Amino acid sequence: MGKITASRTTLRPDPRHNSLLVSKFVNCLMHDGKKTVAYNVFYDALDEIAEKIKDRPAVEVFEQAVENVKPYIEVRSKRVGGASYQVPMQVNKNRQQSLAFRWILTAVREKKGRSTAVKLADELMAAYRKEGAAITKRENTHRMADANKAFAHFAW
Repeated sequence: MGKITASRTTLRPDPRHNSLLVSKFVNCLMHDGKKTVAYNVFYDALDEIAEKIKDRPAVEVFEQAVENVKPYIEVRSKRVGGASYQVPMQVNKNRQQSLAFRWILTAVREKKGRSTAVKLADELMAAYRKEGAAITKRENTHRMADANKAFAHFAW
């Protein structure tokens, strides 16, 4: 299928919150192997969130945001007798998580201007409130799956 990495088996929880989810996210955020930089960006974003959302710990806001962005169903192309159909399929747990990470980070990287930490904080808070670019992406994915429900019988 795709390239297989050992990251799940060798993943260490992050130092500050002792969370595997955080360290996985930081690995996706990381650029050119600069993990310290990635951690600093992430923790700055969490500090930003902590200032704005007082009633919950920032790391919980992050977890809820990722949870809100996860898609449950997506369309996959399936060739049946010379025609390609967009077949709606359930998304497995690992793919849900990696899609959620990818959409959040894409949304952050598309915004221009401010520092990454600020943009990340904004996107996470938006996702926590079920709004923002990453949530829009999820809604569109679900809408596509809904629209193609007629082809669900091709899923096997």
